[in-house]
Amino acid sequence: MAESPKETSDPCLAMLRETDRDRYLACLLSPEDKRGALAALYAFNAEIARVRDVVREPLPGEIRLQWWRDLLEGNAQGDSGGNPVAVELLGAIEKYRLPRQTFVDMIEARIFDLYDDPLTDRHALEGYAGETASALIQLASLILSPDDAARSADAAGHAGVAQAIAGFLLLMPIHRRRRQLYLPLDILSATGLDRDTFLDGEDKPRISAAIEAFAGLGLEHLARARKAGAVPASVLPAFLPVALAGPVLRQAVRAGAAVLDTSLQSPQWRRQLRLLKAAVSRRF
Repeated sequence: MAESPKETSDPCLAMLRETDRDRYLACLLSPEDKRGALAALYAFNAEIARVRDVVREPLPGEIRLQWWRDLLEGNAQGDSGGNPVAVELLGAIEKYRLPRQTFVDMIEARIFDLYDDPLTDRHALEGYAGETASALIQLASLILSPDDAARSADAAGHAGVAQAIAGFLLLMPIHRRRRQLYLPLDILSATGLDRDTFLDGEDKPRISAAIEAFAGLGLEHLARARKAGAVPASVLPAFLPVALAGPVLRQAVRAGAAVLDTSLQSPQWRRQLRLLKAAVSRRF
């Protein structure tokens, strides 16, 4: 997929190319006049999603997130502090009249990432995913077509949960080393485990059952997203990254307890082909 000079000079696209290659490619598969705003949105998401990776303690992470919250809760111009992602994001918010509260809610949800508290149940998981992954799809849809975004809101809600669960499964080896867990406690309890016995990784049969149930929940939401009605072609680019969730969820079901130690990430070329196929077939 060739890149134009304009694409390589866009600071948000350049950042995405390094930090979120899949959404970077999804931007390139979007209408050219919307790429800048989508890149700004996705770059913002990448910034707040990786805070835990760049700080050693929760407090510095909360300070970073607070900076973004202050920016978004300020006046129309804000105080970008020379941050190119912030500058582009504020421009996109103003141009497309994006709801700032949704961004603030995304930031609030990401505070959870800074700590090792467990998700109590599936409802807590779905709430977290709704304010992060689902909200991201909905905001991208508003950029692509405000008129059609509402028609795909239900699909975005379920797709975001599926995408979030796939992401947690991909990151499970990293999360395990941190003693961090996004698999809800009610699923663990149903399989006879608790947080510590799951993270210790010794009871392979029960851990495999928990992984299967977790991935199965993601597949259930993916199926519900696809049954929610046809996503308008105008907002389909917002759903393209969701096309990568299904293979991860199905592979996790097969891998079971091995997910704790083995990456489920497929090669970049394969993910790129899946994104292209989803764009051509207009199905995520």
